[in-house]
Amino acid sequence: MPTMADVARSAGVSVATVSHVLNGTRPVLPHTRQAVLDAVDELGYTPNTLARSLVTSRTRSIGLAVSAISNPYFTEILQGVEAEALRQGYSLLIADPHDDPAHERKVVQLLHERRVDGMIIAPSAEPGDLLAYLDRHRVPTVLLDRVVDGPPHFDQVCAENAGPTSRLVTHLAGLGHRRIGVVAGLPGLSTSAERLAGYRSGLTAAGLPYDDGLVAHGDSEAAGAERATAALLSLADPPTALVTANNAMTIGALRTLRDRSLSVPGDLALCCFDDFAWADLFSPRLTAIAQPSKELGAEAVRVLLARLAAPDRPARTVRLPCAFVHRSSCGCAEAPARTAPPSPAEKGTDS
Repeated sequence: MPTMADVARSAGVSVATVSHVLNGTRPVLPHTRQAVLDAVDELGYTPNTLARSLVTSRTRSIGLAVSAISNPYFTEILQGVEAEALRQGYSLLIADPHDDPAHERKVVQLLHERRVDGMIIAPSAEPGDLLAYLDRHRVPTVLLDRVVDGPPHFDQVCAENAGPTSRLVTHLAGLGHRRIGVVAGLPGLSTSAERLAGYRSGLTAAGLPYDDGLVAHGDSEAAGAERATAALLSLADPPTALVTANNAMTIGALRTLRDRSLSVPGDLALCCFDDFAWADLFSPRLTAIAQPSKELGAEAVRVLLARLAAPDRPARTVRLPCAFVHRSSCGCAEAPARTAPPSPAEKGTDS
């Protein structure tokens, strides 16, 4: 097996120069760098990752902690993280915190003990212990999908939530619906709060009153959404239209409607937050808000690497816009899927 010394002899440089090229620890003249890389290719040299980490104090690995990895939304995020990490020369260690604060704290500590260079985490609804641990150990971290307020401050990457949800409500109101219910997510998650705020702002924009009785929490899961949808349908004056606040809850709502032999949109119009691969296979096809899942994952990697390069720069929050995908579950004629120009509320920000 070729060694670094073999590469140095082939390239006509010192072993130290080969190390600087492979580890990026010091600038090297372009022609010298190319000579080293050519020698690496010719000899088939494979760097010793463990030895390199001892020299650079970096493992070129990233820890990713997201719950419900089986959820198509997080699966696509994972694909985005993995592709961008690989492109940047980083490996990935993955853990599922199961949205449980105690388990979350444990798996993040295990990732930290593996000496990952930084972490990308979708925090639980009660992330206090987690954030305290990350802050105490000064772990470079990007919070993904779910944001937190107040100190300590971390870089954050998420989609717009309020504006797109408001658009679903105003779309249904524009079709004549006056009692629009919502199956909201798990309390404590920023995504749940922001989408519920968007629901309220959509009602205001449409000139409709807010009715707390039309809000039911599905706790971001299918089973919870089944119960929440049943409760809404059992009202003396039930909603004529429904907004579901994530893909799992959309499945739960549809199960309840099926069990009651109710049709969409004939008996109830339905719009959902989160588009997913089989949303257009339902009959009718689901009108949805599509999040840029893979791009969220890739952007989280880029923000983390920027943090590693400049540890003392101010924290920032990056929000990416979503797309309104118009199908027929809302009760109107179907139009081709399109990405409309984002409204001011939906435009991405980087602050």
